[in-house]
Amino acid sequence: MNEKADIREKTIIRTSVIGIGANILLVIFKALVGFAANSIAVILDAVNNLTDAVSSIVTIIGTKLAKKAPTKKHPYGYGRLEYMSQLIVAGLILYAGISSVTESIKKIIEPEPADYNIVSLIVISSAVIVKLLLGLYVRSKGRQVSSGTLEASGTDALFDAVISFSVLASAAVYMIFGLSLEAYVGVIISVFIIKSGLELIGEAVDEMLGQRETSELTRSVKSCIAEEKNIHGIYDLLIHDYGPDKHLASVHIEVDDTLTANQIDLISRNIQERVYVSTGVILTAVGIYSRNTGNDEAAKIRSDVYKLVGSHEGILQLHGFYYDPEKKRISFDIIIDFDVDRKALYDHILKEVTEKYPGYDIRIALDTDVSESN
Repeated sequence: MNEKADIREKTIIRTSVIGIGANILLVIFKALVGFAANSIAVILDAVNNLTDAVSSIVTIIGTKLAKKAPTKKHPYGYGRLEYMSQLIVAGLILYAGISSVTESIKKIIEPEPADYNIVSLIVISSAVIVKLLLGLYVRSKGRQVSSGTLEASGTDALFDAVISFSVLASAAVYMIFGLSLEAYVGVIISVFIIKSGLELIGEAVDEMLGQRETSELTRSVKSCIAEEKNIHGIYDLLIHDYGPDKHLASVHIEVDDTLTANQIDLISRNIQERVYVSTGVILTAVGIYSRNTGNDEAAKIRSDVYKLVGSHEGILQLHGFYYDPEKKRISFDIIIDFDVDRKALYDHILKEVTEKYPGYDIRIALDTDVSESN
């Protein structure tokens, strides 16, 4: 385990332990107040804190399992288990929310009077402050170590502070005006819990399915590659996420067709080392696009093709152009926006280029816009 990963794991575990301790104390105090005051809202608030404590436990387990060394069966490691643990946390939160809304509706149908006192209000007020501070702390730590689970837990804690405040407000209304809003506040709390669970599920599923990498990471990788001499273009950067801080990637670089295999090998090794040291991304493959040199005919065809293809709306990029005069072959790649009919536009461009250069072997590869700033 490298030093950065070690620090990340310790930060997540330490923050989660603090969250567990704070939430268990809140569960105890809120449960005592809730049952003593016969308040469904306070009891559900205590249940919400209990799910937070369980979530922190699952986060710790998931973080530990995710750091297991790679095996023959799983050579890419177990990093994605952290996303699975986030999915489990989301399931627990969703279950708590559904159970809470059921109990609240029962209380609306068959209401029971609550019995608040000053001690109850003090406990709930303290809970608001604790949850607010805990939420800000956990969320900041999550952002610091790029932990989606911790960030979600911190945001959830801030929502809890709002929820606890609503419970406090309903208790004050009951004590002052004798108007019971208990069950209705319980429904509101339940809706927040369910919403939080669904959002967490969506985030975890997105991570496991794979999603567009951030501009910051792609720019950093491309910036490292661009430092190498003799590279004319950087394309098709594809980054695979195998867990937090574990990224494997492939890329195409455009170089002169006069370079030897030895020179290209040296370039590839240099950029692989530089990218890993600077960003932690492992470049598993470096593909080559050959660039025509010393060929005026190729330069003219290249310019004409760029103008022809670039005139169409929806074309994001054309790259990897190469003209082989002996085989009369023109080849290049295009990236088409997802917002247009990609196949139809591809077929149209292929037809146009073929008609412009009859008798030529036209080969156009349709690439996918897989990362920001691609």
